[in-house]
Amino acid sequence: MVQAAVDEQRAEQLRHELVAQLVRDGSIVSDEVRRAFEAVPRHLFAPEVSLEAAYANDIVRTKVDEQGVTTSSVSAPWLQAAMLEQARIEPGMRCLEVGSGGFNAALMAELTGPDGEVTTVDIDPDVTARARRCLDAAGYGRVRVVLADAEAGVPEHAPYDRIVVTVGMWDVPARLSEQLAESGRLVVPLRLRGLRRSVCLTREGAGLVSVGHIMAGFVDVQGVGARPERLVPLHAEDVALRLDDDLTVDEDGLRAALGQPRVSAWSGVRFGGQEPFDELFLWLATVFDDFALLTHNRSAAARELVDPASPIGTPTVVDGPSLAYLTYRKVQAEDDTYEFGAHAHGRLGVELAEAMCDQVRIWHREHRNGPPARITVLAADTPADRLPEGRIVPKRHTTIVISWPAAGDARR
Repeated sequence: MVQAAVDEQRAEQLRHELVAQLVRDGSIVSDEVRRAFEAVPRHLFAPEVSLEAAYANDIVRTKVDEQGVTTSSVSAPWLQAAMLEQARIEPGMRCLEVGSGGFNAALMAELTGPDGEVTTVDIDPDVTARARRCLDAAGYGRVRVVLADAEAGVPEHAPYDRIVVTVGMWDVPARLSEQLAESGRLVVPLRLRGLRRSVCLTREGAGLVSVGHIMAGFVDVQGVGARPERLVPLHAEDVALRLDDDLTVDEDGLRAALGQPRVSAWSGVRFGGQEPFDELFLWLATVFDDFALLTHNRSAAARELVDPASPIGTPTVVDGPSLAYLTYRKVQAEDDTYEFGAHAHGRLGVELAEAMCDQVRIWHREHRNGPPARITVLAADTPADRLPEGRIVPKRHTTIVISWPAAGDARR
């Protein structure tokens, strides 16, 4: 009993430290979300790991497949906090969570209060059984846990004032969006041309329109809505292209090009070492037709071949057997300043590198530090003349359009 008391005291201390960190980092903004994180004992939703691991600002893996790939986890606290801030859950609301870790549903229950309702759904019986056990152990028996494919939502408890999706989705299922209340919010991690963003959507006219989005990565959805990316190896297991949607590339030509000398171009656009540039990634994804993401492992062979801006997925433009990808270089060691540029391979490498640098300059001039892109989700059969201007991203259920504000709006 003494040890249990010591552990609870230690857990409370770690919980307060985590909340303080999330507030400092800006992941928690509102008092409501702060109080929810202070109230929910995260360690009861991660009994497999130590208290320190449970309260670290990182994911807790709870299930992996035969290849060791994570299929379920308790998400990183910073991301859970940021998405709950996007959702703006209020007392008395009826809410649906897609993807059941348990902890996030408990946070949502704190936000809705005793007069609200929270339903969490998952396709995996192991995951729902675990969520049920953890929720009960932590005192959140009022949260409903449903075993089902969330492609169809949970219609028996709809409509929902808030729907928070905690698995990565390639599309917005029609039946799920239909269960959103007229004035509701849907927060969903969407894959857009390979890039992953947690998008907060509200109803507007015949569709859904973003009121904000943040960079976010999640375990991909399973079931009917699953749509895996394609991975094209360019050099054994060291370097590859991640392809989304229906893009096809000259695989043999690109492999050969990667063995040719690299050419580079530099944009003149600089940034500080701690400045995020996820909006630049999204801009490049909207302006190039043949867009992919270059990825590499951390081997010495990979580092000799490529030097991308991000090893996980760097914006890349492809033209036949040629490619160019975003990179950067340090230009002022004393104040941690870098410059964006492009490395390229293949016969058209020079032209592609210059084209990428041109787009970096346009982004810098017209959109940097301005309003974010507007993401519109409409039915797949929406006539072309009713679509807003922007990059059209066709999906199974929907047509998604990514639009950018005019340059004058961006400067304002």
